[in-house]
Amino acid sequence: MGNLSTFYSEFRNRYHTTGSIVPSSGYLASAITGPLSRREGPKRVLEIGPGTGAFTQKIVKYLSPDDRFDIVEINPVFAQVIRDKFEQNPDYRAVNAISTLHETPLQEFEYDSPYDIVISGLPTTNFDVPLVKEIFETFVELLAPGGELSYFEYMYLRQIRKFLDKKSNRDRLREMDRAIKPYHDQYRTHRSWVWLNVSPAWVHHLRKPLPETS
Repeated sequence: MGNLSTFYSEFRNRYHTTGSIVPSSGYLASAITGPLSRREGPKRVLEIGPGTGAFTQKIVKYLSPDDRFDIVEINPVFAQVIRDKFEQNPDYRAVNAISTLHETPLQEFEYDSPYDIVISGLPTTNFDVPLVKEIFETFVELLAPGGELSYFEYMYLRQIRKFLDKKSNRDRLREMDRAIKPYHDQYRTHRSWVWLNVSPAWVHHLRKPLPETS
């Protein structure tokens, strides 16, 4: 109940960076960590916007001692929830030595090497279009060649809001569609459908191509 009450409180206080009234379901967590579950060998993993850790709980179970796990969370309340879990939860404690929590905006996150797996819980639908463009460009920069990004959005939310919201927001959402489309066209490999979630969600999976060999 603690995670749920924390999530609800932050949703009320920080809607634009939380974006949901309840944490994501285990089904959504399984879908968004699918590429990680299939990745073999040492890997660098980055989670962005973990919230209260619905995805993190899955991620830590797939990590090995040779891996590297970074977490970026801008919300100080959620960041403290994750810190507490690394102290109290056995699954988290098992990978504490290879894990680092960074309480910072994504755009200010400093890293030394790109990542094989990037998992994002950012509520991009709530953001202004210039920020969405910046975030997607950062996603691409964060990925190593052959690296995979997974992020989710609620099914048909933008499509519905483009009809129901006030005109300024409808225009923003249409512009957002145009901003995201080139990244999907170039990098998206597939989309997962998750019906058992509040609300049902799509998980988009993008892969950065390997360099062409002559």
